[in-house]
Amino acid sequence: MPKAQATTSAIDLLRQLVSFDTTSHKSNRELISFVEAYLAGHGITSQLVPTEDGLKASLFATIGPEDVPGIGLSGHTDVVPSDPAAWTSDPFTVREENGRLYGRGTADMKGYLACVLATVPEFKRRTLKVPVHIVFSYDEETGCTGVRPMIAELGDRLAKPRAVIVGEPTSMTVVDAHKGPVRWHVEITGRAAHSSMAHLGVNAISVAARLIGELGAIEAELSRLPPDPRFTPPYPTLQVTEIEGGIAANIVPAIVNFGFEVRAMPGLDVDAIEKRLAAFAESECLPEMRRLAPEADIVIRQGNRVPPFGADKTSEVVSLALKLAGQNETGAVSYATEAGLFQGAGVPAVVCGPGDIAQAHTADEWIAITEIERCVAFLGRLADWAEA
Repeated sequence: MPKAQATTSAIDLLRQLVSFDTTSHKSNRELISFVEAYLAGHGITSQLVPTEDGLKASLFATIGPEDVPGIGLSGHTDVVPSDPAAWTSDPFTVREENGRLYGRGTADMKGYLACVLATVPEFKRRTLKVPVHIVFSYDEETGCTGVRPMIAELGDRLAKPRAVIVGEPTSMTVVDAHKGPVRWHVEITGRAAHSSMAHLGVNAISVAARLIGELGAIEAELSRLPPDPRFTPPYPTLQVTEIEGGIAANIVPAIVNFGFEVRAMPGLDVDAIEKRLAAFAESECLPEMRRLAPEADIVIRQGNRVPPFGADKTSEVVSLALKLAGQNETGAVSYATEAGLFQGAGVPAVVCGPGDIAQAHTADEWIAITEIERCVAFLGRLADWAEA
């Protein structure tokens, strides 16, 4: 397929993909059904990995020989919420202006999905020696939760790829490392009392302040670790991101909940951070709390965990992506992708996709048409390589 024709096809497909409102709290089944029918029209059978309630599904399909591990092209179908009042036009209708395509998900990351689908006829036309796997997931935006059940089936019901290219927006720069968010929820139980009789209560907000102070000390230590200048900022970060407590100005607060997050770089022992906070709570807070209120407690629970990603220095897929992109050096990013999950399952990964992360999650999100062109060309060169 000529490059201009493939680009036009990708833009047309992007318009259709954006028209499906796949905000993470909604179903993605209409989009998946569209992709399934599109692939069937090219003689490709899809395998679905649905949720228990059937409202969402991931899709896996193979083009080429079935008995050879292939290259997975991985992307998520969900998008973040949109406030129509903040947009110049309908978020779910692609608007073209000055070489840009505006719409929710154009950059993150339906632009990549559209390029992959637009290249399907080219993949089908070739006699591929290495198959191409289409790997579309759900709920990446809520913690990379949707891809996990699909990864669990690789090597069983689904073919295990030789490697995966995750098409998150990198401006088609080859990325071989990213940070990973780990989130915790802390619940503090004190004892309520009238504020005029504060000595009869255990102030959960005061305890939270002590715990947050300890987290502040850990944060400062993380900032002093040996820097990796490829990341911005060049060190792991820790932030308290949520806090809630107290019910009235004249009541000693009995319950406080707060959340904190670490954006870990490859190699950071995040479990040590949780152990340190738990030890501080056990030794510095709970004894004093329980002298007055035996029922007092501090519960620290780890929530969603997306592993940081660092490709092996001899990774075949990194070398392949550099060759396809015409680049000599890799980059690193501070946002997370599904790459670390694939790598943890024994599938080498790399991140490279169209669009600028600066446009992701914003009102009037857009992707440049030149990015679509570059991605289509990249995938065309992948077809050349897979056929050789």
